[in-house]
Amino acid sequence: MGQFGHRFLSIYASVVSTVFVVVMLTGANARSKQVFDEIQVHRINVVEPDGTLRMVISDKDRLPPVIVKGVAHPEFGEPRPQAGLLFYNDEGSENGGLIFGGRKNEKGEVVDSGGSLSFDRYGAGQIIQLAGVDDATNRFAGLAVNDKNQRIWVGTTDNGDATISLKDASGKVRILMQVPEKGDPSVSLLDENGRIVRHSLP
Repeated sequence: MGQFGHRFLSIYASVVSTVFVVVMLTGANARSKQVFDEIQVHRINVVEPDGTLRMVISDKDRLPPVIVKGVAHPEFGEPRPQAGLLFYNDEGSENGGLIFGGRKNEKGEVVDSGGSLSFDRYGAGQIIQLAGVDDATNRFAGLAVNDKNQRIWVGTTDNGDATISLKDASGKVRILMQVPEKGDPSVSLLDENGRIVRHSLP
C-alpha cells in the first residue's frame, strides 16, 4: 500500500472515530436531563416504559376524547372545548383531570367559561369535582362529592345563593342550607318526594 493509501486510511479512521463519538454523545444527551428556559408545544403525552398513557397536557384542539384502557371513545361525549391536563390510571383509562376554557360565540355571548378539577372512581364517574363556571348559560362555583349521583354540593348557584345541599343515594335533596344574596338564611329538611317537612329561619 502506497503513501496515499495510508493517508486515506488514516483520514477514514479519524472520520469514523469522530462520527462514533458524536453518535455516542448524542445518545447520552438524549437519555440525560435537559434544561429549557421555555418550550412551546400543542400536546405532551406522559407514558410508562411499556407505552401506557398516564397523563396528557394539551391545547383545546388536541385534547383527547375519553380514553378507556388505551382506546379512545369519542362517542362518550361531545368534543371538549377546553384545554387542560388529563390523568390516566395504570390501565390507561381516564381517571380525572383539570380543564379550563372561555370564549365568545358568534353572538358575542361568553360560553364554556370556567374550569374544573375532578377525580374519578375506578371504572367511570367522578368522585370529587371542584368547578367554577360563569358564562351565558351557567353561573356557579363549588365542590361536589358524588356516589352514583351527586351526594353533596357546597357552593353557589345561578341565583347567587350560597348553599350546602345533602342528597340521598338517588340524588334527591334531603337537607338544604341556604344563604341568599339578600334575605335570611334557612335550613330545610325534605322528604323523598322533595316536599319540605321542616323549615327553619333564624
